[in-house]
Amino acid sequence: MKQYTNTILMIEPVSFGFNEQTAVNNYFQNRLDKDSNSIQQNALNEFRRMVTELRENGVNVLVLQDTPNPHTPDSIFPNNWISFHEDKTVAVYPMFAQNRREERREEDVFQMLEEKGFLVDEIIDYTSAEEEDIFLEGTGSIILDRVNKIAYAAISPRTDEELFIEFCEDFEYTPVTFTAYQTVGGERKPIYHTNVMMCVADDYAVICLNTLDDKQELKTVTEALVNSGKEIIDITEEQMNKFAGNMLQIGGMGESKFLVMSKTAYDSLSSEQIKAIEKYNPIIAPDIHTIETLGGGSVRCMIAEVFLPKDK
Repeated sequence: MKQYTNTILMIEPVSFGFNEQTAVNNYFQNRLDKDSNSIQQNALNEFRRMVTELRENGVNVLVLQDTPNPHTPDSIFPNNWISFHEDKTVAVYPMFAQNRREERREEDVFQMLEEKGFLVDEIIDYTSAEEEDIFLEGTGSIILDRVNKIAYAAISPRTDEELFIEFCEDFEYTPVTFTAYQTVGGERKPIYHTNVMMCVADDYAVICLNTLDDKQELKTVTEALVNSGKEIIDITEEQMNKFAGNMLQIGGMGESKFLVMSKTAYDSLSSEQIKAIEKYNPIIAPDIHTIETLGGGSVRCMIAEVFLPKDK
């Protein structure tokens, strides 16, 4: 069992842009004073450069192109609607925004995976929860410590606690729940996704501890990380707002591994933090300024990890 995989799925955008429906509780989204064609072209260029850089480092990137219809401005973030697990199970998740539900393209994804020799035995579909306005947005909502079978979730309008517990029962993870906050206009508001404030790698965790206002929850999360053998690399809320929590450890050729983050995130880190991370693995930091500014999500959100086994 590994914490990371060298096979990932990414969706190439055709109509990327600012999503009004997600902006109601994603406070990381910001507008850019550019026309829609320029935004799409910039996002496409950033996407392709990131794919190239990952492949040059030995990452097996499976790319599926988005379709013009239906209009899905956030399709570039597939980790919110699907996850692939080492026991040949796939999970499909309920999404908060109506237009994000249109992103789910199970048939196309499964056809690609089948052609590549990946094995799927079971699909666990949680999407019926949308009928009750209950949401759990994949590995945006859930941070998995796959080796120690611990799942972390910051409860929010996008991350329902009961459904998260159900997921943990289905996949046999120990749940750790808390509420993470960010300061918005002088108020403390719940962070929409867990993966913007924490990243769990094999031997360390990058986390913004300052988002946990409840001291008992802070103690619980800290102890869970330390007791599972992780070095904690703490980031500030200012760094988190520059996507320094939205990172993912991935594999390259052979036994090589990397931590991927955006250039914005990398530039926000101190030399001490970079040194702490590079003690464990090198860093890959593509420039995705357009995508993260408008989308309110960074490189981790763009990656759906594929842990499925392959047909021998």
